[in-house]
Amino acid sequence: MSDILVIDDEQDIRELISDILKDEGHSPRLARNSQTAFSEINHAEPDLIILDIWLKDSEFDGIDILKKTKQDNPAIPVVIISGHGNIEIAVAAVKQGAYDFIEKPFNIDQLLVVVERALEASMLRRENKSLRFSEPANCEMVGQSPAFKSLKGQLDKVAKTNGRVMLSGPAGAGKEIAARYIHTNSPRSEAPFVSVNSASIGPEQMEAVLFGSERDGTVQPGLLEKAHGGVLFFDEISEMPLETQSRILRVLVDQSFTRRGGHDTVRVDIRFISATTRDLQAEINAGRFRIELFHRLNVVPVTVPSLADRSEDISLLAAYFLKQLNTMQGLSMRSLTEEALTQLQIMAWPGNIRQLRNTLERLLILGPDSGPIQISEIPQDEGTAATSEAGGDLTSSMMLLSLREARLAFEIDYLRAQIDRFKGNISQTAKFVGMERSALHRKLKTLGIAGQMDND
Repeated sequence: MSDILVIDDEQDIRELISDILKDEGHSPRLARNSQTAFSEINHAEPDLIILDIWLKDSEFDGIDILKKTKQDNPAIPVVIISGHGNIEIAVAAVKQGAYDFIEKPFNIDQLLVVVERALEASMLRRENKSLRFSEPANCEMVGQSPAFKSLKGQLDKVAKTNGRVMLSGPAGAGKEIAARYIHTNSPRSEAPFVSVNSASIGPEQMEAVLFGSERDGTVQPGLLEKAHGGVLFFDEISEMPLETQSRILRVLVDQSFTRRGGHDTVRVDIRFISATTRDLQAEINAGRFRIELFHRLNVVPVTVPSLADRSEDISLLAAYFLKQLNTMQGLSMRSLTEEALTQLQIMAWPGNIRQLRNTLERLLILGPDSGPIQISEIPQDEGTAATSEAGGDLTSSMMLLSLREARLAFEIDYLRAQIDRFKGNISQTAKFVGMERSALHRKLKTLGIAGQMDND
């Protein structure tokens, strides 16, 4: 069923076309002049407009309405109906953007054919628009850790609704992937997903980017219009200028706005998803973020965990990224040795998932074309090793050992270091490590390092 707006000053014609369209399962709306026509369009964008050229008691005639519609709502197909003496005008209207024209008195079958073709063309344009504005980006969620399962469970719930979501978490944790996952699994999945990073746009450009602009009759649509019907993702929402925050608040309330330099009301249907790395309550207290906007956007707060909170997922993420980099960028398909994977698992990742992916990409670019990735290839300055409760570094080689093997390796390294420290003097070494001289001799013999000690 399609929403079709019929604009004609003759009541009999309006009602006749309305009855025909209803019989075909469509939902017609009626307007008798430009005033009621623009009111209907602003209320809700129709799928198709059937427009008479001559309109009595109207501020604008059909050609003016066509021009205005194509300027503000270029995706709406317009079918012109005209009397016999207006064929040249009707042809000119087609050149100005009308889909087709029908001559009065019209044939019902002809009307229906033109209507169906216009609706089909409109649907194809909407699909192309969706493809154009839905950036091809990954939204696959990877992991098995408790923190990951908790996150995915929350995202699955909110995806089914139209609620506004506020994603919080450290940089690189995957907030945009989470936003795209919500969009892909929502009823709006076929509509656009438009992303805007509030930190990357200067305050002087922000309003034009979001709301669009009008100048000398030229309309430049903004991101709000491009996201119509779909999702607008505000990344780093805390960076949005206060003036823009006020206007966005009005959009959330009214679902409408005016372009910069314009006067006409533009109505939109958008789901808002926001993300932040900052404490918005602290930003509110500092006067940098409007509390009213916070409450409007923070309907469903979701925390995206850091990689440190889901370190169990590093092996799955690494395998996924290596395969993705091979498929999408043509890089060599390499795996990780057990030692290399263990090194990744014990490293700290302040840049979170993004840093892990970038590291793997660099390893594939700079490393050999074949063979597994060795621990020696992993940059030592990429991150710091994880530490024990006592503050000691846990090396990847140590992490591969059983407790018994690790204890034995530690004893050998420890006693060798003490031997070197005391120049092989058994008495001084035994006194320092807290062992009887004879017991130390037996321990060193068991460990195979007795030959390094003096007899003193």
